[in-house]
Amino acid sequence: MKRICALLILALLPIPAAHADDSTCYGTPAKGRLEGGVPIERSGKNFAPYSELGVSLGRTHVHSRVARVVSAAYAALAASRPELTFVYGESGWPSGGSIKPHRTHQNGLAVDFMVPVRDAEGRAVALPTSVTNKFGYAIEFDRNGRHGELTIDFEAIAEHLHAIDVAARANGVGVARVILDPTYLPKLHATARGAWLREHVTFMRGQAWVRHDEHYHIDFSVPCKAL
Repeated sequence: MKRICALLILALLPIPAAHADDSTCYGTPAKGRLEGGVPIERSGKNFAPYSELGVSLGRTHVHSRVARVVSAAYAALAASRPELTFVYGESGWPSGGSIKPHRTHQNGLAVDFMVPVRDAEGRAVALPTSVTNKFGYAIEFDRNGRHGELTIDFEAIAEHLHAIDVAARANGVGVARVILDPTYLPKLHATARGAWLREHVTFMRGQAWVRHDEHYHIDFSVPCKAL
């Protein structure tokens, strides 16, 4: 019931007009830039960044509307699924542009989210990230979503994607595409949100240049100006 109430509140919010101080994006995720980029909210009750160093260096900036979506989704999940914990990854520079090693993330509309996981006892835990595993990006999960004693929580991913979609609609933002290792899509579609995901979320069907097994990439949709 708490989950339903939290998501209903988001769904019933009116679509806001653009804020006077909103960011301005240019071009595309693969070739673009950003004016007035803002950092993703640093941390909260149920989420934390992949790297405090990455945050300090400015690698977690996005379009202001995207930042509001990310925060609203985490807030909804804190109310509906308080046992879950999430870690977000990289997004982009304050002014956009190339951010190595990513091939996109250039106009403030792309965000990486590290996969939520459960430990050997089935408890939701944060993905361990440090310099030794390239802040989580070098972790390798097998085809069953396992890495050592950790298992990807596909139910949590599905709940997060649903919360992102609800928050995006409330903020006048679209969800253009989600990139996750295609071998994991059957597991995601087998979750309680499976039918909804098949109908509402566009997943990249081919294999990306990197596996996207330890994180899923979301491309948001906001009107951008030409370069």
